[in-house]
Amino acid sequence: MSIVATKSSIYATFRSLGLLYIFFIVGLFLDSFYMVAITDNAQLYANLLMLTVFLITILNVNLRLKKQMIFAVLIGFFGEYLFSVLLGMYTYRLENVPHYIPFGHAFVYIAVLLFAKASSIKKHHIKIEKFLIIFIFIYASIFLIFKNDVFGFVMTIATLLILRKKPRERLFYLTMYISVACLEIIGTNYQCWWWPKTAWNIIPFLPSHNPPSGISLFYFLLDLGTLWMYKQFHKTAWKRMKNIRKIRLNLVN
Repeated sequence: MSIVATKSSIYATFRSLGLLYIFFIVGLFLDSFYMVAITDNAQLYANLLMLTVFLITILNVNLRLKKQMIFAVLIGFFGEYLFSVLLGMYTYRLENVPHYIPFGHAFVYIAVLLFAKASSIKKHHIKIEKFLIIFIFIYASIFLIFKNDVFGFVMTIATLLILRKKPRERLFYLTMYISVACLEIIGTNYQCWWWPKTAWNIIPFLPSHNPPSGISLFYFLLDLGTLWMYKQFHKTAWKRMKNIRKIRLNLVN
């Protein structure tokens, strides 16, 4: 049964976010300090698993999502080398960019997108959004109070303020925030990567936790970049979709 078409919110959540979070735990474990203690090929195993999951996923989605996944991988490679290698915003265990990371970005993107697009989830989107906003604010506040995570709190507030005027994208980005938070907590606890004590390790008035709570703000750049690339390659189809959306809004009003 299609995730998007299912009437069960539990089924839609498990088939998208549930499997995603399980993969976080299992996939990142292969590159964790636990595996490093017993093998020199920890990152290789993680790369092979991620590539396998990526191929299985891309073969089971429609053409539009296939293209978006490929764009997400390309932007992921660019973003990782920019933020990690060039700017030193965070550091991976071997001080490289593991191959599983850009492909993982695409996997996260598609899982969150399928969750947000599921009809059973959209039916209750207002209640879900309110819950996520409250949860995110409490989460970031705890990091601020107990971990002195000013950097993460600032990014969280910026995210929530931006989403105030983005009703159509709000559920997707709030879900992405939660998903990235889970990813970062698991990855840093496994010591697959780590964040410096201040933003970029050069801004002393923005102390940061490892990981900072609101780092999903930078993941949004990946999401926006993926959508932008898709628009550039499908301008006619995108214009048609926007016109249909306007017609529907006019009919409602």
